[in-house]
Amino acid sequence: MIISLLLFLLGIAIILGGAAVFTNGVEWLGRRMGISDGAIGSILAGIATALPETLIPVIAIFGGHSETETDIGIGAILGAPLMLGTLTLPLLAGFVLLLARRRKRSKQFELDYHAVRLDLGFFLGGYGLAFLVSFTPVAPVRYAVAFALILSYLWYVKIHLTSGEVSGMEIAPLYLARHSRRPATGLIVVQALLGLALMIGGANMFVHLVKDVALHLGVSPLILSLLIAPVATEMPEAMNSFFWVYKKKDALAVGNITGAMVFQGTFPVAVGLLGTRWALDTGSLLSLILPLAASTIFLLQIQMYGRWQSRTLILPGFLYAGYMGYLFFR
Repeated sequence: MIISLLLFLLGIAIILGGAAVFTNGVEWLGRRMGISDGAIGSILAGIATALPETLIPVIAIFGGHSETETDIGIGAILGAPLMLGTLTLPLLAGFVLLLARRRKRSKQFELDYHAVRLDLGFFLGGYGLAFLVSFTPVAPVRYAVAFALILSYLWYVKIHLTSGEVSGMEIAPLYLARHSRRPATGLIVVQALLGLALMIGGANMFVHLVKDVALHLGVSPLILSLLIAPVATEMPEAMNSFFWVYKKKDALAVGNITGAMVFQGTFPVAVGLLGTRWALDTGSLLSLILPLAASTIFLLQIQMYGRWQSRTLILPGFLYAGYMGYLFFR
């Protein structure tokens, strides 16, 4: 059991290390492409930091051979939006209030609320479809919705790439060329592929170890992956966003999270719809409903007041706490 836990931690470390390598490469790719801060935050950074938890369901569902792997995959799919919408954003709002109390910054988010509204709208549309199809999960409906979700994400990417000002943010040197101010494009691509390979290897290790630990402890693999996979793999997103908020780069911080929510509410869900029966139990449905409720609160704030109130933004965190209590006592 101790060896399994050590290997489990090693798998997470490989995933996160691969994510760091990949993210650095993707930031340089965005600079080379000359795209906007909003696109880097919502698309490149969002996808880069979302890839670790996305690879887990892909490998579990299409590489597994039993219902256990399928449960691990579904748990990873549902866990990421749950954590991002009901925990990460509320914690980020709390961090803003803490910095404001210490006179480090304003207590209000300084954002392009049109971009935030766009992200939340796409997430609610895509993830709302995932909720509705769970009541009629017949194969033709699942396949049609999966195709629609992939198309909607491509549309979302197109909107972001054709809007906003060219990025001027500072980025760390490319890991494979630390002393070069303008690394070769080929080297940037090689580093991104290396990071991707590390994440795939770590995700494969993670799936097998979650299965072993769940069987050993007698815990549902779906619940275990729902709780552990997002906490482990969302750390890059959370840390990037907290760092950006501290630096008063709110557009990057929030775009990193809401962009990842759009990605998580479309592409991984499409994987689940194509590779599983999408037959969700009560606990799974509840984990799907809560981020929809939280995102509705976030969107209504913008519609009513034109901006976010940090104190109100904290409230969806109680949804996450309540869900943890439900899983523990049920």
